[in-house]
Amino acid sequence: MSKEQDRVTRYKKGSLTLAGTVMLGTGVMIGAGIFALTGQMAQMTGALFPLAFLAAAVIVSFSAYSYIKISNTWPSAGGIGMYLHKAYGNRLPTAFNALLMYFSMVIAQSFLARTFGSYTMQLFGGDESGGMVPILGVSLILVAFLVNLQGNRMIQGVASFIGVLKIGGILIFGLVGLWIADSISVDFSSPGDAGAAGNFLGATALGILAFKGFTTITNSGSEVKDPKRNVGRAIVISIAACVVIYTLVGFAVASNLSLAEIIETRDYSLAAAARPALGEYAVWFTVAIAMMATAGGILASIFAVSRMLAMLTEMKLVPHRHFGMPGSIQKHTLVYTVALGLILTAFFDLSRIAALGIVFYLIMDIAIHWGVLRYLREDVQAKAWVPAIAILLDLLVLGGFVWLKLNTDPFVIGVAVVTMIAIAVVEQIFLKKSENSRQSGHEKPHEHNH
Repeated sequence: MSKEQDRVTRYKKGSLTLAGTVMLGTGVMIGAGIFALTGQMAQMTGALFPLAFLAAAVIVSFSAYSYIKISNTWPSAGGIGMYLHKAYGNRLPTAFNALLMYFSMVIAQSFLARTFGSYTMQLFGGDESGGMVPILGVSLILVAFLVNLQGNRMIQGVASFIGVLKIGGILIFGLVGLWIADSISVDFSSPGDAGAAGNFLGATALGILAFKGFTTITNSGSEVKDPKRNVGRAIVISIAACVVIYTLVGFAVASNLSLAEIIETRDYSLAAAARPALGEYAVWFTVAIAMMATAGGILASIFAVSRMLAMLTEMKLVPHRHFGMPGSIQKHTLVYTVALGLILTAFFDLSRIAALGIVFYLIMDIAIHWGVLRYLREDVQAKAWVPAIAILLDLLVLGGFVWLKLNTDPFVIGVAVVTMIAIAVVEQIFLKKSENSRQSGHEKPHEHNH
């Protein structure tokens, strides 16, 4: 086998079952959704945060329609990258929005990694120095990287095992938390200053971050058994399962902690909710579940995002360098994904990581729905009103979230804007150069930049 042939990315058709695909999707969703976002959402919108989770579920339900319709028509390992290409072709909108999704998914890995560190340190009384959380997060990403090198069978097996344990554990936490609570109700009548409409929209945007893991399922399209049926089914099952789990746990936390306590312990609110209810043993149990959930989430996210970047590389929509590494493009994109995740984990805190992720994701999501509405509606047999409503809802929560951050943390919005401008400029230069190469006949088929 020649060196160039060895660069080709290979996908094993039928190597992922429906159950395994659902576990990969819920692995990302549950890991990010419950364990770190609960406190941040409560800080934004007060006692209304369980309703913000439900509002996010409604918005994601409209969003999922476009992804299901496209995946039923063109299942692919490229997932969102392929969806954008079908709508916009070899142009800047495809590359720009695909890279926004790529960075959003890498950000999700860092979010999960720091959440893992925050919960793990509760076993040792917290992390007053602030140094151990990023160290633990970096270590977890490296372990997930090693597992991903072992192939699909190992990834599916580990993700499924972790998924069953964590979903069972979280359900136990939620049910026991509600059972021992003095009251199951949450006082929605006095949300306080944090309950303003803009803050509620901001919290809803964060809630969407808890559900967006369903998009990782689209990147497994060519590897799922009977993908034209099972990719869409896996998306629906994953979202439905998370709606039930988030609602249950949200009310359990709100029933056992005051609003001030939820906000104070925002990076590890589930562990804090377990302590007064069931003591230190419950804290250990909750931390163990959090560790498994975040580990499974990172494993699934790295699996999906590296495949999407590999597909973009093969479509010649993004620049690529081998840097002397052997093996396929997919192995290289796995290395790049992990390296970027390590940097974000080491230097960004949870709230800023989450803010960057939701801005990038919502802009990309709007592009997907517009692509369906404007270019693909007849091909995928979609009803126009569903993606139209999805666009309006995305714009509403994005506007509320950006307004909130401009008033509380404008730096993170500045980073998001500068990053998007840089992506657009670099991609425009690369695509123009690639077009010139094709026109001059200098570019050979399947050739990659070295």
